Amino acid sequence: MNQPTAKIHREDPERALLEKLISRVRMNPGEFRTVGAMAAASGMGLERLGELFRVHAHCLPEVFLEQARVICACKRLLNHFGPAAQAGESCGFPSPAAFNASFHRLTGMTPGKYQSLGREGASFILDLPPGYRQEDVLAYHGRDPLSLSERVEGSTLFKAIRLEDTDTLLEIEFRGRAVRVRIRPAEKADPIFMGKVHHRVVRMLGLATDPAPFEGFLAGDPRFQALVEARRGLRIPLTADVWESLVWAILGQQVNLAFAYTLRRRLTDLCGGAVSGDLKAHPTPRAVAALDPADLGPLQFSRSKAQYVVEAARAVAAGELPVEALPAGAATSAEARLSARRGIGPWTTHYVMMRGCGFGDCVPLGDAGLTAALQRHFGLDHRPDARETARLMAPFAPHRSLATFHLWASLKGVPA
Repeated sequence: MNQPTAKIHREDPERALLEKLISRVRMNPGEFRTVGAMAAASGMGLERLGELFRVHAHCLPEVFLEQARVICACKRLLNHFGPAAQAGESCGFPSPAAFNASFHRLTGMTPGKYQSLGREGASFILDLPPGYRQEDVLAYHGRDPLSLSERVEGSTLFKAIRLEDTDTLLEIEFRGRAVRVRIRPAEKADPIFMGKVHHRVVRMLGLATDPAPFEGFLAGDPRFQALVEARRGLRIPLTADVWESLVWAILGQQVNLAFAYTLRRRLTDLCGGAVSGDLKAHPTPRAVAALDPADLGPLQFSRSKAQYVVEAARAVAAGELPVEALPAGAATSAEARLSARRGIGPWTTHYVMMRGCGFGDCVPLGDAGLTAALQRHFGLDHRPDARETARLMAPFAPHRSLATFHLWASLKGVPA
């Protein structure tokens, strides 16, 4: 399937079959020792299973299984399931060595260190993978120097978040091949809370995905080598949670980046939670849902933008649009649920899928930066329209999210 994922209705039988399998594996990955066991449980062959995962989940089944095992192990370690090795075995890892390697690569910590979260104070250390591009990540999070939600000072990122009804400050300090994370208020540092902090930091640093498969996929293709070579190791830093990406995408519709930054600051100042100094946590769905769209008019929100962001907040707060659960399901299901909402079109949907959910094969059609980058990369005498953009991005499948990020970065600006 070489075109960006089409709008798929909820009754899609293949997606329903895959989501049933995804739910079953996430609930008990230890039941599935191999991808073959997943195929047998779903009643399909390995080739068909791989195709469904690629189209509907934007990943390979073996990648999904590894991630499900690590997520399972995280939960068991935080609940002190017993020795770390026992948690790995119960979640389906074939050996302690395989468990340690996968866990460390996807979390930046050893299982033993992760198990000590919240038991050794209000800080922890993450190991960074070889070739990690910290300058890019700091530039992304510091792209608005006037932001009220985050600030970069040297090699340290300060991020204000709302977590478990507590306005919390994250201090993320890069130290060579490692990152030290501290939180305030320190008294919240119990294992479950620190596990949630760890999850958000891993998202923000782009550590949960590996750029190597994309780079290997393009190896030897002279059309794309220059695009990748200059930025080898580039990762996609996600927003702290999915809701934050949805707000940003709505605010960014049909306006330039500078004005989108302004709208985000004004919304945060209006209903974000004060954390430390002049930093405020990104507004929660409940806080935005309590607004009347007319409240945003004096802040230079257009009538439609004010309506869309408040309506989205109310849908999220009421559980009608469970955005934080979307990454755990199929990408096509997330697309259907997002695009069904008023004011959430194809660009917004794919932006949220890519930057909020972390799905790997998204194309934000209509994005001005993407079309400019494609025009330059392919030497076109015109900006490609949506149809041509889809065609030009097709060779990058199933890695179009990271390809999009590389193309954005090729403009030498900071990706949105």
